[in-house]
Amino acid sequence: MPQHTARARHSERHAGERTGWLRAAVLGANDGIVSTASLLVGVAAASTGHGPVLIAGVAGLVAGAMSMAAGEYVSVKSQADADAADLARETAELAADKGAELRELASIYVQRGLEPQLAQQVAVQLTAKDALGAHARDELGITDRAAARPLQAAMASATSFAIGAALPLAAATLAPLHFIGHSIAAASLVCLAGLGALAARAGGAPLVPGVARVTFWGAAAMAATAAVGTVFGTAVA
Repeated sequence: MPQHTARARHSERHAGERTGWLRAAVLGANDGIVSTASLLVGVAAASTGHGPVLIAGVAGLVAGAMSMAAGEYVSVKSQADADAADLARETAELAADKGAELRELASIYVQRGLEPQLAQQVAVQLTAKDALGAHARDELGITDRAAARPLQAAMASATSFAIGAALPLAAATLAPLHFIGHSIAAASLVCLAGLGALAARAGGAPLVPGVARVTFWGAAAMAATAAVGTVFGTAVA
């Protein structure tokens, strides 16, 4: 195989390479739109003015962005700590008994379909090049692509949440008072549909299911909070 062809194939980019940041960004933006829009629709159903709706929206944006950042950081950091502990244990096992670890690696390749002799050769060569890397990838399932990056995930989630939350908040600011709830809901569903389409395209998934699921759950959430706001507003009145 020509060398330039090998390099070209190696440089191919796949949708899975975007999994880490794409998941955090889509989750943050979706949560920002749905939670803020639902909050605004619920408050609008129970209120008679722009003021309470906008205050609730700004508070929801700030609180939600901070919550997303903290939650994502803690979650991903926990995964990073678990990966680090596994790698430390694997390093100790390699230092204690290289032969046993080599046999373990070879057995993994046999289970994946290689002939025992070929599996042994592959294990020997990979161990010679990077023993810990081979065990991390093939035994533990830890790869550079899947490596946990807590700060990156936290920043992506907080930023995308704030951007998503700003959309229904802008709709609430510009909407006429008598149609504020409907305007927020309509604008938010359009934004959710666009987000679903963008996420599906970036992830290489079918377009229609991606759009349908985010709009359905967004509409359900807003309908539920609108009902609560209406009942609460009527009770207070």
